[in-house]
Amino acid sequence: MGSTSITGRYQRRRFRQGRAFGLLEGDRNGRRPGSATAGPGLFSGAPRGRFPSRSKIIPAPPSSASSGECGTGPPAVLVATKAAIGAVTAKATTMTPQDDTDFEPTHAASQTAHVLEQLQLYGYRPIADEPDPRPLPEARALTGCVFAVFDALTGALSDTHLEPDLEPLLWSTVNVFHRAAERADRELDDNVVAQQRAQRGYDGSEIATVEIERLEQEGRTLVERRDAFELLRDEAATQFSAAVGDIWRPRSGSMVNHRHMTSAMVSSRDFVAAQRQAKTAVHVPTGPKIAFSGGVDYEDHTAIWDALDRVHDKHPDMILLHGGSKRGAEWIARKWAETRTVTHIPFEPDWTRHAKGAPFKRNDAMLETLPIGVMIFPGSGIQDNLATKAKKLGLKVWRPGT
Repeated sequence: MGSTSITGRYQRRRFRQGRAFGLLEGDRNGRRPGSATAGPGLFSGAPRGRFPSRSKIIPAPPSSASSGECGTGPPAVLVATKAAIGAVTAKATTMTPQDDTDFEPTHAASQTAHVLEQLQLYGYRPIADEPDPRPLPEARALTGCVFAVFDALTGALSDTHLEPDLEPLLWSTVNVFHRAAERADRELDDNVVAQQRAQRGYDGSEIATVEIERLEQEGRTLVERRDAFELLRDEAATQFSAAVGDIWRPRSGSMVNHRHMTSAMVSSRDFVAAQRQAKTAVHVPTGPKIAFSGGVDYEDHTAIWDALDRVHDKHPDMILLHGGSKRGAEWIARKWAETRTVTHIPFEPDWTRHAKGAPFKRNDAMLETLPIGVMIFPGSGIQDNLATKAKKLGLKVWRPGT
């Protein structure tokens, strides 16, 4: 009886402690559900033998017969539970690198940092459709570079096995700048067309206004580029003449200089009109025209140069018109014009279209420009035909070689 009373008191004390910590899920009478104590129907779905017995989880309470007294310390299951709760709490409160105030993670470079790095490495580089605000190089620097290039090529190839290739190389060097100027001129033509298209579609909006201003600024940049390349070409042509002893001429097309035509700050419409007028003025220059003709067998260059010098003294802005022959008097006249920097326009006969009558059709085309005088040197019936037609038009005919 005494042993049963002690055991009952111990079980009631365990029940109260288990309720306090939420460890017991048994019935109301304090008995722990198990294989031995579960009531019928409470845990009937659980298969037998799946859970360990209670004796394997916690030791059996000490009996009064063996110990002689009731244990007063906390049960082992309570101690294990507190230890588990403490371990979880310690794990949850462990400090991470992000909680450290001195920790700084690795950041990716921003777009602004990328732009600044590119500027430091390469400088400012405008995009393709953006005007370039950078200044043009100085003219003295450009001419000095061209002189250095020609001086280096001439000094390296002269008196060597490669000297026969020197003239073609120097000609190609001048042609590089000539083609660059032509390319810039073609881009300028495209810009003028784009400005005209923008003017026709102008609706007064801010977008249309900004687009016209952008095209206008781009056009001015192209004008500066073209003029710079023409300066390089002219200087290279001068160095070519000094090194080879002949005047540089392009294979095809015209060799004009637009530097004196550079436009100022004007509106888009004025800019387009000025470009159209400048192109016309370059290819149809103004000034008194002198027609020149001579035979292909006449080679008295002294007489030709003296006669042309006298006319040039009287008309400094004269324009020389000649037949464009590759030898004889007209070839000497062309050399004189290039040496004196006089504008000359060759009227070459169109043999494909007019056959044998090409020289006479050429004479008609030359007289249609209304020259102020005609200079005739000895030759053939072609020169006589030109003189006869000029007299019928009332033009002055001069024959210095007779």
